[in-house]
Amino acid sequence: MKDSIWNQVLTYFYIRKRNPDAPKNINTSLMHGMNRISLFMFLIAIIVIIIRTFRHH
Repeated sequence: MKDSIWNQVLTYFYIRKRNPDAPKNINTSLMHGMNRISLFMFLIAIIVIIIRTFRHH
């Protein structure tokens, strides 16, 4: 069964346990690490944009 995007996000942020049957590969580990960093940066940018929007009004 294919994971939904939300399950993948929860896995990236270590909120949900990884599938123990999933193949372990250094390339996929690095890819998930980069995705985790980009998601954190995106969420921080969204929070900053929201804060700046409400402070200027």
